[in-house]
Amino acid sequence: MAPKHQSSLPPQAKKLKKARPTPASRPDEASASSNLPKEEKERQEAIEHIDEAQNEIDRLNEQASEEILKIEQNYNKLRQPFFQKRSELIAKIPNFGVSTFVNHPQVSALLGEEDEEALQYLTRVEVTEFEDIKSGYRIDFYFDENPYFENKIISKEFHLNESGDPSSKSTEITWKSGKDLTKRSRQTQNKASRKRQHEEPESFFTWFTDHSDAGADELGEVIRDDIWPNPLQ
Repeated sequence: MAPKHQSSLPPQAKKLKKARPTPASRPDEASASSNLPKEEKERQEAIEHIDEAQNEIDRLNEQASEEILKIEQNYNKLRQPFFQKRSELIAKIPNFGVSTFVNHPQVSALLGEEDEEALQYLTRVEVTEFEDIKSGYRIDFYFDENPYFENKIISKEFHLNESGDPSSKSTEITWKSGKDLTKRSRQTQNKASRKRQHEEPESFFTWFTDHSDAGADELGEVIRDDIWPNPLQ
């Protein structure tokens, strides 16, 4: 799979640093402060005022984040009819989904020949932000009847709980006999390892079973942030 380096959860979910209360000066510190040279005393007082100002900045940043989240939630609802119309139109274009993936440099690097064949049956991809946005999102892959698996829809969800811990879960793929591309990928790697040291790329479909680092899932981010907003790019 592609290297993982970024958080796959919404930016609004990242918690801003809380305001830092200025510690009260102890009597001995106050006494020591009164004995400081004038220049040093002014410097210390300036630092205290900077800290107070920074606390206000942090408070306003947190307030802004909450307001921005409310606006984004509202516009998400307004976008839905247009996303639905776009998905219906995309479903009418043969191989639109696989072409979008093949033409994206980061996604195409994950696709083997058999992956591309299986993705020929992909009719559309949809991303749904959870209602509060900050707790995660779901990616749904819609497929026509195909020789590889029984599923009509395969989904992967990304969650962020109240304590900020990321997790993910996916639909279990019901592979048809002898068509499991994830097993075929492992078999290819085992054969290749006897001839050379490096591994062959895993199947694209192993992504659905990989929940090792839900907070830094690059493929999920690419689909949500690059492909879903404008699949024509």
